[in-house]
Amino acid sequence: MPELPEVETIRLQLSPALAGKRIKRLEVIDPKWGSPIAAGELAALVQGRTIECLDRRGKYLIFDLGEEIFLICHLRMTGNFLYDADPAVSYQRAVFELEGGHALRFTDPRRFGTAEVIVGAGALEKYFAARLGIEPFSGALDGAALRSLATGKRTSIKAFLLDQRAVAGIGNIYADEALFRAEVHPLREAGRLKPAQYPLLARTIQEALQAGLDAGGATIDDFRHADGLYGSFQDQFLVHRRAGEPCPRCGNEVSKMVVAGRGTYVCERCQKRPRGSLKRRAAPTASRSGRQR
Repeated sequence: MPELPEVETIRLQLSPALAGKRIKRLEVIDPKWGSPIAAGELAALVQGRTIECLDRRGKYLIFDLGEEIFLICHLRMTGNFLYDADPAVSYQRAVFELEGGHALRFTDPRRFGTAEVIVGAGALEKYFAARLGIEPFSGALDGAALRSLATGKRTSIKAFLLDQRAVAGIGNIYADEALFRAEVHPLREAGRLKPAQYPLLARTIQEALQAGLDAGGATIDDFRHADGLYGSFQDQFLVHRRAGEPCPRCGNEVSKMVVAGRGTYVCERCQKRPRGSLKRRAAPTASRSGRQR
């Protein structure tokens, strides 16, 4: 699933191209995209309006259409926005026909991506307040904030980081990378980190996300830039999807386990397993030539 760096990469690429352009027509190809609003109703609310700017909150893209009309889109697992792409590109779910002969196409093989129109700045803020926590680069994420959010939480720190109501924008990739950088085991209870680990983890969250953003995001399956190119952060992973490979810090073999229902990668020498935690069986690995990830 695209996470904060991938969504922000798309926003940065699309913003200059979209700002000030009028949406001449919105063709909703897949009614599920804007469900439960009917395709015709969604199109009527959007077409004819000018895109004033493109913003982001967490993993959401926000099209500001003026007069406090907002179209918010979530890419989910396989969604992409492609600008001036081949009109015959596969898996199109919606097409924005823009003035000047340009087009923005939303593609999504698995059809999980969503769109929703929200009217009113207050309604927009209320929508996100119920779903999203701290923005990692807002200046609000530090050790004190992270510790306050985690206090009393007995869930694993990995599950805590995946909860968008705590810190917005973190998914499976960047949770693994941040925890490795902070030398925190993903099974450790969120509310029972050592005091010094909270500011460290707050910093490594930002470091991992920034590294992903600098690399244009990570392309593992379907993520693409607005021009159709791929991100490269997958070539810089320290532990994620590197089961069976040596840890870049100590040389111990990186293992894979399931935490919070997600495939999780960890060096159990650098990231000490908490006492009393249940033994999680690492996923099997194959030979170096055909390693399972």
